[in-house]
Amino acid sequence: MITEPLTLTRLRSRYQDDSTQLRQSFERNGDGSAVIRRRSQIVGTLLRQLWEYAAPTAPQNDIALVATGGFGRRELFPCSDVDVLFLCANEKVEPVYRDRIRACTQAMWDIGLRASPVTRTLKETERVHPDNLEFTVSLLDRRYLTGSRELYAKFETELLPSVVLREWDTIVQNLAEMARARHAKYGDTIFHVEPNVKETPGGLRDYHLAQWLTLLNSIQEQKVWPRSAADDFYGTHDEPESAYDFLSAVRCFLHYRSGRDDNTLDWHAQDEAAQRSIGLETRGTLDPAYWMRTWYRQARTVYRRASLLIDAVPPPRRSFYRQFRRKRTPVAGTDFFLEDGRLDLAEGATVNDADSVLQVFGLMAKHGYRLSFAAEDRISDALPILAVQMPEGPFLWNCLREVLLGPWAAHALRTMHALGILELVIPEFHGIESLVIRDTWHRYTVDEHTFHVIDNVHRLRQPQHEWEKRLAGLLPEIDRLDLFFLALLMHDTGKARRTGNHASNSVELSESLFSRLELDAEERETVRRVIHNHLEMSAAMRRDIFDTETIRAFAEKVATQPQLKMLTLMTYADIRAVSPEALTPWKAESLWQLYMSASNFLDRSVDEIRYHASADPAFFSRIVALIPAVTPGRASSQAPVPTEELRSFLEGLPQRYLSMRTPEQIAAHFRMAMDIGKDPVQLSFRALRQVNEITLVTPDRPGLFADMAGILSAWGMNIVKADAFSNAAGIIVDTFQFTDTYRTLELNTSEVDRFLLSIRDALKHTISVEELLRSRKMKPARPKVTVETRLEFDNEASSHSTLLQIVTQDAPGLLREIAHSFASCRCNIEVALIDTEGETAIDVFYLTSAGQKLDESAQASLSASLVHRLAQLRQ
Repeated sequence: MITEPLTLTRLRSRYQDDSTQLRQSFERNGDGSAVIRRRSQIVGTLLRQLWEYAAPTAPQNDIALVATGGFGRRELFPCSDVDVLFLCANEKVEPVYRDRIRACTQAMWDIGLRASPVTRTLKETERVHPDNLEFTVSLLDRRYLTGSRELYAKFETELLPSVVLREWDTIVQNLAEMARARHAKYGDTIFHVEPNVKETPGGLRDYHLAQWLTLLNSIQEQKVWPRSAADDFYGTHDEPESAYDFLSAVRCFLHYRSGRDDNTLDWHAQDEAAQRSIGLETRGTLDPAYWMRTWYRQARTVYRRASLLIDAVPPPRRSFYRQFRRKRTPVAGTDFFLEDGRLDLAEGATVNDADSVLQVFGLMAKHGYRLSFAAEDRISDALPILAVQMPEGPFLWNCLREVLLGPWAAHALRTMHALGILELVIPEFHGIESLVIRDTWHRYTVDEHTFHVIDNVHRLRQPQHEWEKRLAGLLPEIDRLDLFFLALLMHDTGKARRTGNHASNSVELSESLFSRLELDAEERETVRRVIHNHLEMSAAMRRDIFDTETIRAFAEKVATQPQLKMLTLMTYADIRAVSPEALTPWKAESLWQLYMSASNFLDRSVDEIRYHASADPAFFSRIVALIPAVTPGRASSQAPVPTEELRSFLEGLPQRYLSMRTPEQIAAHFRMAMDIGKDPVQLSFRALRQVNEITLVTPDRPGLFADMAGILSAWGMNIVKADAFSNAAGIIVDTFQFTDTYRTLELNTSEVDRFLLSIRDALKHTISVEELLRSRKMKPARPKVTVETRLEFDNEASSHSTLLQIVTQDAPGLLREIAHSFASCRCNIEVALIDTEGETAIDVFYLTSAGQKLDESAQASLSASLVHRLAQLRQ
């Protein structure tokens, strides 16, 4: 036993002096790795001295002192426990040394060490207890201190390797399960406001986990204990080593700051760490948000390596049948192959084809596959080559669409982001990499928040709560989900700029991406509006959502039903991505109430708000700037911009028309109206990505809408959307979107001219629409579901029109039959909004008769006509 006070006093004084010098050294150079190695050496020397004093004359051939855990791997942080194993040759040795072990342990505490001793016999170390796996894992990092070298050599070279090989499955399975549970506790993300540098994903625990799994895999393959597992872990990369140095410095800083084993990087600690540039090579005061970006980048390196190794852990039991079925499946057109849900590169293959890499990420988004450890490294190594080869234009957009639309889009995007591929595709995204918003509201960094937003929308495909089921119903109603997800991806990129409105900044940053993807004007405007307005719904929810003026103001900003649906889903996903607690059931209910109120307002006020040039001169001037200085029959150099004609064209058009069209489209429609004198039937045709679109500008007349619908039906076109608007001068702008069931126009481009000519001839009554219909009459396909017809009249929704909503079975010629009923009952279509959801037609019309609303008698007559015609259509 240690009884001489001077000995303990001297050792304590020496330890305190050494500790003071270590701290001073850290404050000078910030080298945490050097501190923990030096402290391990100091404590090791101290323990040898303590053991010699405790058992000066005892034989040393039946007991050994072994450093384990962090102490064993020479990583003893300033306030960490000192893990020591007293290894006894057999059960008879422990009673002999019990007092000396107790005395040595007490002396450690007296000197100021946090002793964590454990005594085991050689035989006891042969057993692996799943409930106490930490002890077995601690033996993976062990180091001889003093005592019997022969006993330690037997333990290290004979017993420990045999135990690990025998119990390999148990150790590995439990290690992986413990890691998954720990990750789940912290939300499976590194992006925490106040992370724990040891336990959170990407912390030091994950770094060591990766080392342990690499060591165990090597032992399993080679059947011997490797000389160094670190070489396998690092490979040719120094990122994990750099990350470890940074994390070590941060943990040393936290220990010295608090004087205890405190590993939480709270707000105040972040401020101090940034002020002292902890973990960085350059010294000086930094912005805490910038310093935290370094933390997340380093943690991400560690987390990805650990996650890859966890995912590679085989299942507890692998049946013979499953082993027999295990095979490699090549990915067509690439050097990649799929094996057990993991994508890898063929041996000897190089990554030099950006197209193949983008294809692989599309598969990851679609199926949830993961990249192998080696594949990730080889893609990272190839970044300079891929940067030169990265495609642009429609091909790049199609590749990005595949990723965005996949149910595992967030997973694929995170991997692309971690490997640097996402920044090659979208350099504008780099500004928000690991960007911290320093408030107590946002849980995650801006880039991680963005991935959560995208994931939250995809998760609506499998809703859990009642309010999620209601929101999920909006997903199929969004025509261009690809554009919606592109807006989600870019909506917060403007936060990289520290000043200004981040929504406006995000729109500005997106413009260069639009150009590289070669999106058309309408596609760009759709994305712009979603990004620009993405905070409007949250702002409206802070007001009285049952107040009429609140609803009106919000609905007028949103302007259209498609935008409202996208904003509703975006607001839901955005709030939920802030933190797990942000979207309360009350807030979800308020969001749905606001959506329903705004939707009803938009549906029932389509023709209520009409354009007047005098009331909106700014918009008028914007359109004027897009109009070439040309009037019919005169050269551009001789004619001013026809402002009066433009004013006449715009006057009286519903505000919804202006909201649903880009300024460029409005200018194009005006030019068509200017050419009516040359040809009274002005048509424009364009093929969109999923549908064809035709726009008609002509003077209004009875039966015009019915004739147009009939011609499209005669050509076998299926109308999926349509709208009809008229101005005060009686000029109509009707737009029809339709699918070409038999691909007539796609496969025979010359047919487009004949198609347009037949429309002109029919509308001019040169040919009969009825003859066209009879010559091309086809038997309709049998519907999969039956939709009962519902007619709803509303004379309160508009001040001068009757609103009629028709819900019925979609069928060829449906729109023509409806329009014929209107014509036969002398009803004029002021506005038409045509939509199709699956086999259900949902059409809304604003009608007048002789310039007035429909009275009850007119409604009854029209209802009877519609019911009769729609019933005949089903026969």
